[in-house]
Amino acid sequence: MSPVTPGRGPVHDTVGESVPGNIRTTYGVNLRSHLEVPEINRSTHPVDPWRWVETSPKASPLGVSETQFSVANGYLGMRGNPEEGRDSRTHGTYVNGFHETWPIQHAEDAFGLAREGQTMVDAPDTKTIRVYVDDEPLRVTAADLERYERSIDFRDGILRRELVWRTPAGKKVVIRTTRMVSMVEKHLAVMTYEIELPDEPAPVVISSQVLNRQDGEDEYHSADAGTAEGFDPRRSDGLEHRVLESQHCEGQRGYQVHGYRCANSGMTIGVAVDHRVETEDNVDMNTVVDEDGSRVIYHAHVTPGRVFRLTKMAAYHTSAQVPAHELVERCARTLMRARDRGVQDLHRTQRDWYDHFWHRADVEVEGPAETQQAIRFNLFQLAQASARAETCGIAAKGVTGSGYSGHYFWDTETYVLPFLTYTLPQFARNALRFRYSMLDKARERARFLSVKGALYPWRTINGEEASAYYEAGTAQYHINADIAHAMVKYVWATDDQEFMVREGVDVLVETARMWVSLGFFAVDGRFHIHGVTGPDEYTTVVDNNLFTNAMARFNLVAAAIACKRIAELGDGRWEGICRRLKIDNSEIAEWKRAAKNMVITYDEALGVHPQDQDFLAKEVWDQDLAEPRRPLLLHFHPLVIYRHQVLKQADVVLAMFLRGDEFTEDQKRANFEYYDPLTTGDSTLSAVVQSIIAAEIGYCEEAFEHFSKALVVDLADVHGNAADGIHVASAGGVWSALVSGFGGMRDYRGDISFDPRVPAEWDALTFRLTVRGTHVRVRVTHEEITLVNLNGADFDCTVQGQPVLVPAGETVTLGLDERARACRPCLERPALQV
Repeated sequence: MSPVTPGRGPVHDTVGESVPGNIRTTYGVNLRSHLEVPEINRSTHPVDPWRWVETSPKASPLGVSETQFSVANGYLGMRGNPEEGRDSRTHGTYVNGFHETWPIQHAEDAFGLAREGQTMVDAPDTKTIRVYVDDEPLRVTAADLERYERSIDFRDGILRRELVWRTPAGKKVVIRTTRMVSMVEKHLAVMTYEIELPDEPAPVVISSQVLNRQDGEDEYHSADAGTAEGFDPRRSDGLEHRVLESQHCEGQRGYQVHGYRCANSGMTIGVAVDHRVETEDNVDMNTVVDEDGSRVIYHAHVTPGRVFRLTKMAAYHTSAQVPAHELVERCARTLMRARDRGVQDLHRTQRDWYDHFWHRADVEVEGPAETQQAIRFNLFQLAQASARAETCGIAAKGVTGSGYSGHYFWDTETYVLPFLTYTLPQFARNALRFRYSMLDKARERARFLSVKGALYPWRTINGEEASAYYEAGTAQYHINADIAHAMVKYVWATDDQEFMVREGVDVLVETARMWVSLGFFAVDGRFHIHGVTGPDEYTTVVDNNLFTNAMARFNLVAAAIACKRIAELGDGRWEGICRRLKIDNSEIAEWKRAAKNMVITYDEALGVHPQDQDFLAKEVWDQDLAEPRRPLLLHFHPLVIYRHQVLKQADVVLAMFLRGDEFTEDQKRANFEYYDPLTTGDSTLSAVVQSIIAAEIGYCEEAFEHFSKALVVDLADVHGNAADGIHVASAGGVWSALVSGFGGMRDYRGDISFDPRVPAEWDALTFRLTVRGTHVRVRVTHEEITLVNLNGADFDCTVQGQPVLVPAGETVTLGLDERARACRPCLERPALQV
């Protein structure tokens, strides 16, 4: 390894032309991943702008397809395992927040370390419906299939499959199935299974099952080529003890009921299943029940021209306080309503729900159809992760996989909430109220860390810190500011002052207190924050991390402004808040002083913002980084990584997006040119942010390159871990890259502005926004922007710095200057001398 001698070279102005300058550009070594995005096989995954389709059960590795074909609503999720249960990489049925706890064993203990791990539990599986024709089982990956198609439709969230199976005896069997997790009935899943024998009769047996896969043996579990072996901290924690303790089980006449209690956490779950059979043939039925599962078995002699149709409805209810037998009763009520409505009506209302979702949230591109398909896949996943999460958080994998153990991170506020805030603000409000509900535990956590106020856990399900690796976990104090930032942006976009007065202000005050307690004023009067980790987990426990300090400053100012505005209401509520939070004017003045004097590192010689106080003094990584050695965290000891200038994900660049009004255009360009080559992209959170800033500074080719990788993270399994569940934050980032990157939308202090950069590969980009109750459709091309006020009040904004008013119900079209037409390739950067 070698030290680096700073070099000088040309910089790029906003339209991509080379001009003389002395801003540091790049290193001779480029740490960015140049891994080619895996190509999607379009013969097995045909392009459809409204569906994700496979035409072979072997189109993708099992784990990847299970993730891609998951159905969920934010509360309940079912992985895309085949109905017959075989073959599967990871069976999964998940209920948001339903978890088990376990003691964390530290090899070398210390005060304040996390004590209790939390892991999402695999809920009893109701998906399995096994079929036997002439006593021959259907196993789709090995069957003789004359036709096969499985699709998930973004317009209604229903997973459909149709196949033609030729049995070993030569009989043709047509099977059609559907699976839906309801957006309207939060606790309900609806499945149908149809069998038709067009040519010859045959005896048919269907075994509809409920299985405790968390504790029971699964004879059909298999590890396929998509299964990664060895250490990977991103996967779920395994549990060695029996988790689900049976509290209730019964079965009669097609009705199955199970109740369980988690051994350590004490959480309870009730699961009930109801069946209905429709056929002209005679059917015999029997039920088998035990503590770890139950089966309803149907025997029929199916004749040609007749259809055997099974409808299976399942209800799930969970609680941290209610006994299982009461949850079972709730399940019965859910199923009663569902039976009364019927499958057709349940499917219709699901379609109605998604019609509303797409009316509010769709993003359209006039470009390749496969791009449109991938965009809608990502937006659809955001709906599945957040819509009915409600009193729970939004997990890193939603409810589509066990990756990250079902934990909630800062991902929610930074990557997912912008989408929800500007399209479906009620869902954003739910997510923020969930953080408010965790405030007391955050206060307790602050005491453990010897700071005042509240400190939110880095990763959690129940509000307790679950990160045993504090350097890259608990040390990320910036989560406090991320939550505060999301709350303020939500209020800017919605004008929901009641939320701020009743709940939001408590979070802003307690997080501001933490920052003043954590940092200190040096002799020169500047406010420092030491011993923290920023978003980049390859650089840990540092002093004056730029992202942390910039976000903390925002948090402090926002808390002071919120208090001032509530006091100005003059309705007496401010006095009650002062008593409840024990706050006075001197404390608010201290927040302002800390914010005003916050250290924001800047290197005058290089013209860049150091990621932290000592970042520029580190060696540059010049090892051979062949792609098989990515991500670095799986191939190098943390100490090797920490001593180098190498980034897992955007840090300074993310600060420039979230706090963009605090950086000049030249600073953004210089910082991007410095950090982009140092960023490995080992995190899926990075590419979307790099795309946004690249677009803003006019590097449209690089913006599109980063965006293209993020767009298919799960569809092409870019990072090799899609089998663990959907990358929900990346999906949210795709929306931000579209709207804030290429659409150029910004919201500073509630003032909406647009400065578009439509990629050369597209003719136009259209997206929707909801701002303070007004619904607006925005269409941008290389030449103009069209704003349509669909409903609500007049809409005020700026377009490339010029004020614009769009009256209610009207349309305004404006021409764009050369900045929007200058999306041309970034000039080749000269290497610095090493």
